Amino acid sequence: MFAVANSEVLAEDWLPPTALAREREVQEVLRRLDPPRPRAPPPWIVAVAGPSGSGTSTVARRAARETIDRLRRLDGGVRPRSIFVRTSFLRGAHGVATALLQRFDEGFDGRGFPTSEILAGVLRRLRRDGRPTVIVLDDIAVGGPDLAPLLRGLGAPDRFLPEGEVGLPPVWTILAGSPEGLGSATPGLEPGIPIRPFVALAPYGGETLRAIVRDRVERSCARPAPDALVDRVVARAVADGLGARRAIDLVRRELLAGRDLSQLDRRSLVGPEGVAIDPRVVRAIGAATHGAAAELAEVRRCEAEFAARRGQRPLPSTTLWRRLVRLERAGYVRREIRTGGSGGTRSVLRLLAPIDEWVTAPAPPETPPRFGVSGPPRAGTATAPVEGPTESGMDAFLEG
Repeated sequence: MFAVANSEVLAEDWLPPTALAREREVQEVLRRLDPPRPRAPPPWIVAVAGPSGSGTSTVARRAARETIDRLRRLDGGVRPRSIFVRTSFLRGAHGVATALLQRFDEGFDGRGFPTSEILAGVLRRLRRDGRPTVIVLDDIAVGGPDLAPLLRGLGAPDRFLPEGEVGLPPVWTILAGSPEGLGSATPGLEPGIPIRPFVALAPYGGETLRAIVRDRVERSCARPAPDALVDRVVARAVADGLGARRAIDLVRRELLAGRDLSQLDRRSLVGPEGVAIDPRVVRAIGAATHGAAAELAEVRRCEAEFAARRGQRPLPSTTLWRRLVRLERAGYVRREIRTGGSGGTRSVLRLLAPIDEWVTAPAPPETPPRFGVSGPPRAGTATAPVEGPTESGMDAFLEG
């Protein structure tokens, strides 16, 4: 049993202060982005390519952080924005555009909207916001979303903007993923929007992987890393052939073995108090998804079943929807829209992190509003301010 002093270091999205053995690649990305005042015309896009576990995410995010820092140093009053999106669980250009718009409006649901309208919403929000922005699109793999519509929109935004408005504030875009994935996700862009050559990463060598593991263990435990632990983790990661991603996952399992993984500190994502959500909803999601994915109608059925067992009413549709939005914002789940169902689409909830790693807090009771001219609230109806569709619309949403 290891004493973990800094559990946030073990969180999946923790960013190391330095990119071990990858500083040269970080500087190459920055050279091509050329912040804060690029000499080349927009769009400013750089792609980082390498096999899984070679540090593509770290390079992309460290370059984004350095770009933000340079913008702040240029003008102390500027407030640049950084947007990070994992594309691996998103469905097509529609899913990527929806995820980007949700960074401005967390309650947005892209169902029923064409991709072009969602993309227009993203570009108009960027212009309205007026802040320099760095976008990182990560985990780009073969069979993933087509990013060409988004990148073309960034290159020619005026046709998506209201009449009389032209141009965007500076927007830098960093793509990260496998070489094959990047090639399939950006068809037909060149030469108008140059993406190649990629900033290429080779797999980590054994000694570099050992240094990464040792650094993560020492930062999390605040003491020297045991050689036996480092050797064991590196040997398994090399045998699995998945590089640093697998190694850090093994470190997490070694250091937290036998513990309640829900205590893992994810404060960088959700705040120290955790996500406010009913424990019954967590149980329902676990029962419905079996650790992978499930239709939202099945999640709702499980929640109603657990409520009935305790002699309670199931959560109203809008209340359940708000809980799912909070979990998605924290990076625990992703809502996807697939074809099928009575309305032509089917809503699916996919887990992005194991449930036993979630940090949650009991949700406060719904606050009833004051009675207005329409009389008291109808029994069983959510009364907190609605963050999304109405209850009748949400019934259809949850039932697919």
